[in-house]
Amino acid sequence: MSCISEQLKQLALQSLRLSNPNPRVGCVITTPDGREIGTGHTQRAGGPHAEVMALRDAQARGESVVGATVYVTLEPCSHHGRTPPCCDALIAAGVGKVVIAAGDPNPLVAGQGAERLRAAGVAVEWLPADHEAARASRELNIGFFSRMVRRTPWVRMKMASSMDGVTALDNGTSQWITGEAARADGHAWRARACAVLTGIGTVLEDDPMLDVRLADTPRQPHLVVIDSRLQTPTTARLFNTPANGLPRQLWIYHAVRDAEREAALQTLGATLIPMPSGHGKVDLPAMLGDLARREVNELHVEAGHKLNGSLLREGLVDEILLYLAPQLLGKGAGLTDFGPLQNLQDGVQLAYESVDKVGNDLRILARRQGRDGFLGDMT
Repeated sequence: MSCISEQLKQLALQSLRLSNPNPRVGCVITTPDGREIGTGHTQRAGGPHAEVMALRDAQARGESVVGATVYVTLEPCSHHGRTPPCCDALIAAGVGKVVIAAGDPNPLVAGQGAERLRAAGVAVEWLPADHEAARASRELNIGFFSRMVRRTPWVRMKMASSMDGVTALDNGTSQWITGEAARADGHAWRARACAVLTGIGTVLEDDPMLDVRLADTPRQPHLVVIDSRLQTPTTARLFNTPANGLPRQLWIYHAVRDAEREAALQTLGATLIPMPSGHGKVDLPAMLGDLARREVNELHVEAGHKLNGSLLREGLVDEILLYLAPQLLGKGAGLTDFGPLQNLQDGVQLAYESVDKVGNDLRILARRQGRDGFLGDMT
């Protein structure tokens, strides 16, 4: 099983930048004696899922799947969404057994896929929750699980600074604190997200495109701008088509209403979403709920210290992705702006997930303690 577990993981990883907002799923089909006869992974939304791709692969190889064993990283779906139910395809193909690494948290599935298979005479086996394939499936789909269980995206905040926490000099210079390898790695994290979020301060100061340029991707993440007073310039590069020509949505959340400004931005293709908090600001928790309804699984934040501070202050950040450059810059802009705190224990408590060297820089992935509890057992 260990070889199949690694193969399933690698297959699911092929959906990492492809399948959003659908989960990343891998599938392997073997004969009862263990000979591989088909593999597949989930395609673009609206395209075939992993199980169907594996069935097609077996057919292309001239193999019969009658009585075969199907290994899949996530419970086969049982509802008509963009595609027909995968459990029906497996039943129609005549497979004998399905081994499932993790349950699907989608309320439209959530055990119903397994029950439909059993009702049709297909044997179903769940891997233990602590099995490597089960853990890998839940982690790879942490955003999908978050959207389905918590009704909010998994929020990952990306930051880059010197070792003393400076993100820009007092004169505004910030490009580039980290090296080329770290910047390319940051684009790879952008590519896996459903959407990238920034604030109007970053738009006005840096005029970024926030697209994926330094990593191969079959899709561009959508773009989210928090712009309480509708200050986004109509000349902003956010409206430019990315170099690879891949389409993306631009959602601007605002607090004030200005029909003329709204019309001008809408003409450029932006979707304007009024979401006032009552204090002249955007209601950030409500915004996350709305993004979940727009099928955003992982939200990748690249913003300035003020918006970073607001998101942290309201307890909305799940994970920190921090790149540290091996230099000291002294006085300058910091990573976040919240507090001051009266007690050390009032700080944002994190747990290190990984610390890796990327080029000459360090990449630290740290998670808010307890934020992944919703992953649960799901078996």
